[in-house]
Amino acid sequence: MLSPTAGRVAGDAARWLAALPHPVVALDAEGQVVGVNASAASLFGVPVERLLGQELCAAAMPESGCGGFQEVLGMVAGGVPWSGELHLDSAAAVPVVQVSIVPVTEGTAVTGSVLTVDVVGSRHDHALHQSERLNRLARVAAELQNARTLEMLTDVVISHMADAAGATTASLSVVLEDGMLGMLGVRGGVVGAAQRWATFPVDASSPAGEAILTKRPLVLASRAEIERRYPDLELAAPGERSLLCLPLMMGDRAVGVATLSFPHRIDLEGSELEFYRIMADTCAQAVERIRAVQTVGEQHDKLRFLAEASAELASSLDYESTLGNVARLAVPAFADWCMIALAQDGVLRTLAIAHRDPRKVELAEEFQRRYPTDPKSDAGNYGVLRSGRSMLIPDVTDEMLVGAAIDEEHLSMLRQLALHSVLTVPLTARGRTFGTISWVNGEEGRRFSEADIAFGEDIARRAAVAIDNAHLHSELREIAERLQQAVLPPDLPETPGWQLAASYVSAGRVGVGGDFYDVIPLSDHRLALVIGDVMGRGVEAAAAMSQIRAALRALVAVDPDPQAVMTRLDLLYEHFPSEQLVTVLYAVVDPATDQAVIACAGHPPPLLLHPDGTAEFVDLAVGRILGVEPSERTPVTVDFGGGSTLMLFTDGLVERRGEDLEAGKQRLLAAARGLAPTLGSSDLDALVSVMRDPTRDDDVAVLAARRLPERPRA
Repeated sequence: MLSPTAGRVAGDAARWLAALPHPVVALDAEGQVVGVNASAASLFGVPVERLLGQELCAAAMPESGCGGFQEVLGMVAGGVPWSGELHLDSAAAVPVVQVSIVPVTEGTAVTGSVLTVDVVGSRHDHALHQSERLNRLARVAAELQNARTLEMLTDVVISHMADAAGATTASLSVVLEDGMLGMLGVRGGVVGAAQRWATFPVDASSPAGEAILTKRPLVLASRAEIERRYPDLELAAPGERSLLCLPLMMGDRAVGVATLSFPHRIDLEGSELEFYRIMADTCAQAVERIRAVQTVGEQHDKLRFLAEASAELASSLDYESTLGNVARLAVPAFADWCMIALAQDGVLRTLAIAHRDPRKVELAEEFQRRYPTDPKSDAGNYGVLRSGRSMLIPDVTDEMLVGAAIDEEHLSMLRQLALHSVLTVPLTARGRTFGTISWVNGEEGRRFSEADIAFGEDIARRAAVAIDNAHLHSELREIAERLQQAVLPPDLPETPGWQLAASYVSAGRVGVGGDFYDVIPLSDHRLALVIGDVMGRGVEAAAAMSQIRAALRALVAVDPDPQAVMTRLDLLYEHFPSEQLVTVLYAVVDPATDQAVIACAGHPPPLLLHPDGTAEFVDLAVGRILGVEPSERTPVTVDFGGGSTLMLFTDGLVERRGEDLEAGKQRLLAAARGLAPTLGSSDLDALVSVMRDPTRDDDVAVLAARRLPERPRA
């Protein structure tokens, strides 16, 4: 009995099918025949009227072939065409035919399929069919050579190679560093096969393992042979089945295995099997090439991560924030996520969690709150903490999660965390273990191996030493020195058309103060020059200084205009937590206009050195300092041609005990006239040495920007 869908389609199908010379069958979404021409009915040995409305496998195939055909229809229902052999019932004119089945779609939905038959009867037909299949496989070989990643290679094998061969199920696995096989991908097969065969041993318990051990293709021509050789092996579908396992060899060394499963018996002749062997060699070369490139890339990523992590660890003794940055650097360069924990009174406290998916961070934190690990446990992180030895779990199986879960909710959260591969290393310094670092990869991430342990332990050692040093040394002095390095530019930018020089002398025992300077290159060869002075010394002054400098850089990035920068800085300063008083001088020098625009907030005016050796202080309104009361900052504009130098300085350069400020400024004018035209940082150091009062506990910062004279045109 035809279904309603079949009835609507049958009339149209019958008319165009009848006109076709080759055997053609139209099937609906359920696999029932909705159209068949006389040529196909004659081939099947079944009248047209008996085929219509029936499942094709039940009407024209032996029972052993129905399972495989249903598997094929399942593929086609997913939008994937298939070509391969079909074994017909004993009433058929020819027992084995070559068919192609393509999906019929309406929009995105697959509503049926069309099966065309190429009769394989004579030797000529068989040779022609074999030649066509080998041609398709040859095209696949070219795709294998062009694959650039293991993902691309896997797709070629389990899709294109399988389609060209007529296989319904295919997989690609590679040999891992620990001698196991790791499945890169699978198409078809029983539900859950990808998880169960994610990794498996290279031994004779599986066809893939035997193919690698014997270093020869393994052909299992029938279901009976498969069940006799491997009685515990799960098969993709009921009915007839055959299997071809191709070891991927590089000389005598196996790098992987490709497996093809067919919904019928196979009889591979010598030449065809040799062609498959060549395909396997091509695939092996692709695996080796991709892995070599991948290894170089991974080593580069590791070295870059190591360098960045080392720099981060050395940048500050605020180890909690530093470890947070290290965790973020590790993702995704080394792992999908990273967790760092330190022991306090025997209990591990997580200091940092980073994940490529920020939503997983919240899940991990919630998991730790709801299911904290027992500190008395010798498993997991606490086992690493007590033993001081690393723990590697290359493959986290669902069975492991079930065994570790204390209830269904616990198991559900463990599965949501998507733990696939885990490496945990101890934080050890001077013989003492005081924390752990855990790296985790999810299902799409890389599988950790023994080779990763040394790298992970290297990072952990560096982190442990940084933490230990922070505890052992004077926190105030160490943090102050790091803060000073972070605030002052380590090197002045090399900007065409400009010569820059700076000098900084810190007063006080902690080696850090509130004076600061900065040079910010702008567009069109302009420069933004900044100098400032936070009242006070030590860490508090340096902290305020860092905030001001960061705020200035942010404001300059938005709009470098001096009046805009100073106005917004006044507004921002009202929200700063610091109560320090601050003076700032900000200038933008522009070679295109031969001018410098300068704005001031309570800071000493800059010194302008002319090309002829004369010098003068810029006449500007000093204005109120930051932190007192916002006021209008009116910039001044001065001529600034080639060969001119603008010198910005803090008050420590001109102030002396028992001397008024004007006397100090006159001394600076006199000293500046003796400076060389090619002013360098060493010249400024000498100037500071002559000018500053050694009896005063005050910082000194000097910044000079000289505009190089333009070369005369020829």
